Parts: sequence; structure tokens; C-alpha cells
Amino acid sequence: MNKISRVLIANRGEIALRIIKACKELGIYTVLAASEADKNSLPAKLADSVVCIGPPLPKDSYLRPEYLVTAALGMSCNAIHPGYGFLSERAELAEYCEKSGIIFIGPSSMNIKDMGNKLAARKLAEKCGVPTIPGSLKVENLEEAVEIGKQLGFPVIVKAAAGGGGRGMAIIKTVEQLEQVFAPLSLEVQSAFGDASLYLERYFSNSRHVEVQILRDHFDHSVHLFERDCSVQRRHQKVIEEAPCSILTDQQRQSICKAALELAVAIGYVSCGTVEFLLDQTTQNFYFLEMNTRIQVEHPITEEITGVDIVKEQIRIADDQPLRLSQTDVAIKGHAIECRINAESPHLNFAPCPGTIKTWAPPQGGRGLRLETHCYSGYLIPPYYDSLIAKLIVKGEDRKKAILGMQSALCDFKIEGVQTTLPFLRALVKHSDFIESNLSTNWLENVLMPQFRESRNG
Repeated sequence: MNKISRVLIANRGEIALRIIKACKELGIYTVLAASEADKNSLPAKLADSVVCIGPPLPKDSYLRPEYLVTAALGMSCNAIHPGYGFLSERAELAEYCEKSGIIFIGPSSMNIKDMGNKLAARKLAEKCGVPTIPGSLKVENLEEAVEIGKQLGFPVIVKAAAGGGGRGMAIIKTVEQLEQVFAPLSLEVQSAFGDASLYLERYFSNSRHVEVQILRDHFDHSVHLFERDCSVQRRHQKVIEEAPCSILTDQQRQSICKAALELAVAIGYVSCGTVEFLLDQTTQNFYFLEMNTRIQVEHPITEEITGVDIVKEQIRIADDQPLRLSQTDVAIKGHAIECRINAESPHLNFAPCPGTIKTWAPPQGGRGLRLETHCYSGYLIPPYYDSLIAKLIVKGEDRKKAILGMQSALCDFKIEGVQTTLPFLRALVKHSDFIESNLSTNWLENVLMPQFRESRNG
């Protein structure tokens, strides 16, 4: 008999809708935990029940684990799904659930702690024999940082041990730049994460960001769902993702997926998760970056090429059910691309643009087209949260067909009333470098953005 019967969804926006859909298909009652700003949102309208958890600001609502657990108990929920962002990768919510007898739909608090600190995760990866980027332990002061930088060789990247979401990182090209950045970055990460710990790694200027989706249950069964290419980034934040990675050889794919599973097994990981790697395109060597102990924003493209519903599997695993598939059941079929559409102005340095959507006219549904969104005509985008308003996913028989489909879908997408990143994405998917997969993690900022600004000014 299944244990999970009522789930509190501790999130908002499109991921809340995605979880509601999965729960309904599994016959699970849904309760949405909503701030005052989200009480009348589309997820609130579609959930079976809604409970208000506080004022709009995340620090007063979505980031309060005690509020969420109290709400779950008050609504007779026996499980909490954290989605992504907010408290999904903070051990506090999982700990509250464990102490309160509530099922946390995700890994154990110990798993989250193990992978939540990047330095600790590096050590675990090294212990498992997974390749790691040449780098340092915790750097105690500027003098030590300068010495390590010289040993590694510039450029280097300085990272916050407790960082995440693209924050707490700086690419350093010279000793002088390191001297200017070190102290302010320490203060920034202390304020953001409550931990000022920094460390250094060698910086690879011609690299890809490749991540492997894994599933592992309580019965020591694990599978990978192959990889995604997330190299198109701005300020270390993903803009477009693809599955599979078009440049990997079969041997590289096998090696990188094997390494991801070995790490998950070694730490006793249970749930869905993503192991992220950096692929140095100069040497073709790959290195462990971090592990995300939650559902990823970009999970739909993996679902499209494998046919596996990752959210449902995540819920079943939390419910102590065994995986219903083996590795031989999983195969890559086609190619999928996801574009993140944000309420931001690409012409004003991607400044957030909250406001009311006057016209919401997405491309008409068709074969291979998928839209994940909580928006509609008349929706008021609040200023308190991440600016993501939609994820447009297109699947094709191969990468070329997927790109053509995405180009058409973006052109057919009409949003009025707020500025969005649609014009920028349209330019991106038509760029010859993107079409030819001539990409790296710094391509967007070094190549596309200057060209986009120039075309705008011209």
C-alpha cells in the first residue's frame, strides 16, 4: 500500500503546476503552500487545496521551513515536495520533515548536506575516483589565495563552498584582479549563504557544462537517464539546455554516466538527482562540478528523449517503491531543446520586468512541442520571485529538426505587456554557432551578447 496520500507543494509557478499534474495522475491529493502574492495563482486554482504560508517575500514564506511543516501537519499532509529553488537543497526542510514524521520527496538531509557544500562534495567525488577539477581546499586569506592561484596558473575561478544558483563565483585572470575581488566576494557569500568559505579551481576557457540525470531507490537500484548539455549560460545561469549532448562520443557518454552513478551509489543517495560535470573541449577530459539533490528546471528535455516521467519516479521513490525500470529499458530517442523564457529586458542588461501580461499567445501545440508555464493573459507577474515565466520545449527526430522546431515556436510565441527574453532567444537559436554546436560556457557572454547589442544599436 502506498504511504503518500496528501502532498504539500512547497513551491510556486510552473514547477508547482508540474508537481500538481504528477500527483493527480498518481491519485495523490495536493495542497499548495502559497504566499499572499500567489493565493490566486494558476497553481492555487488547480491544486485540491491551498494554504497561505505568509507574506510575499520569500524570507517570510517560502524560505521558512517551520511554516511549511506546520502547514503540512495542519492540512493533514504526509509528504512535502520542495520543487527546485527555495528550500529544495537546504537540509533544514528535510530535517524538519524527518523530525515531524513527514515524507520529504527528495533525498535525506544527510545526502543534501554531503552535496550542499561544494568542497565536501569535491572530497567525496575524489574518494569515489570521479575526476575533479584541479583546485584547492578552503582558502583562509588573500595571501593563500594568491599563492594557490599562481600554483594552479591563471585564469582561475573563485567559488563559494556553500554557493549555488550561479552566485558566489568569479573568474580571475590576474593576481591584481584576485586582490581586488577576494574580500568583497567573501562578504557577498557570507551575506548570501551564511558561510564565507572560498576555494579556487583552474578555469577552463573552452568547456561544456554536461549533467547526468540519475534515479536511485531504497532497494539499491539505480539508473541514469543520460545527459544534458547546459553550456549556454549567462552569469553561470542556464539559458538553453539540450538532451543529449551533441558532441559526446559513445565512450564519453558511457564514462560520464558511469561516474555519476558511482558517486550516487557511494554516498547512498536515494531520489532523483543530477551530477554536473565540466568537459574541457581542448583535452576532452571531464571533471566533477557538483551534484544537485532535487528536480532540475531542465528535467523536461530528459523526459522527452527517454519517455520517463522523472517527477512521478521521484514521488514513487519517496514512497518506498522500487524503480520500475532497469538501465536496459532506457534509450535515447530523438533530440530535445528547452528555452527558458524570462520576464526580463535583454536590452537593459536583463533587468527583471514584473507587471501584467496583456497578451499571452503561445505557439499552438503540435507534435514535439511542450510548454511548462503558470502564465496567462491578465496574469500579474509579481516582483518578489525569479523572473522565469515559461519553459518552451521542442523535440525532434534529430538536433537539426529540434532547432528548426524551436525557431518556429519562438517566432510564433507572442507576449505583450511585459518585456521578455523572447527576442534574445530568437536570435540565439538562429546563430550559426548554435546551429553548428560550436559552443562553450562563455560563448553567450563573449560572442552572442556583444553581437545582439550591436544589432540593437545599429
